[in-house]
Amino acid sequence: MSKIEAGRQTPSDADLTAWARICDRDEVVPELTASLRSLEQQYVEFRRMFRTGLPSRQKSIADIEASTTVTRNFEPCFVPGLLQTAEYARYRFAEGDPDESERGVPKSEAELDEAIAARMDRQRILHRGDKKFHFVMTEAVLRYQVCPPDVMTGQIGHLISMTTLPTIRVGVIPFGAPLAVAPIHGFYLYDDKLVLVELFTAVLNVSQAGEIGAYERSFGHLANAAVYGGEARALLTRTLGQYQLPTS
Repeated sequence: MSKIEAGRQTPSDADLTAWARICDRDEVVPELTASLRSLEQQYVEFRRMFRTGLPSRQKSIADIEASTTVTRNFEPCFVPGLLQTAEYARYRFAEGDPDESERGVPKSEAELDEAIAARMDRQRILHRGDKKFHFVMTEAVLRYQVCPPDVMTGQIGHLISMTTLPTIRVGVIPFGAPLAVAPIHGFYLYDDKLVLVELFTAVLNVSQAGEIGAYERSFGHLANAAVYGGEARALLTRTLGQYQLPTS
């Protein structure tokens, strides 16, 4: 009980029933149980989410994308998953210690390979004419060396090619661009029905209309600060110089 009171453990159905009985309030059990279910759906720890493995999570996201007409994604630190190369994705998935990580690091090379394959399979949706995608990232995404130089070079080259795809918009917010809102964290907007926010140890699922509206407004401000088309390609090309290996 002390862990529940301190917020370190979520109460179970049995805990709620026992508490209501002690308080002589058995009639509130259905309402409390429903609230618990809602909380569990809104805040999902990676440890719990990835019990079935990383590949299953990729397939769950693919199902959301398949039912969405317009997907919007802002990223301040990493390349959006739908725009990642297999090599970049490998480093992202393998980040951390499998025995200590709270983020669901693959437990085996086979699981890692399957997760990468599932992410690459998700990217086929980018070529569907009935879907639209709008990606916005900061210039920091291109500058943070989260992978070896050759992997970053390949990833940036891939982004350059993706800027010409008719179903997607790729925007980059340059260093020094005036910002109406701070790029605090990344998030996904699926139509006007769902927002996914990845925290360090969990995912937030936002479905309340007022909150979704706030994310839509924030995305609009961030998108307005980005450059697109030729300007974006020029910025991407300039960042390649950071990863050029010295010649002897």
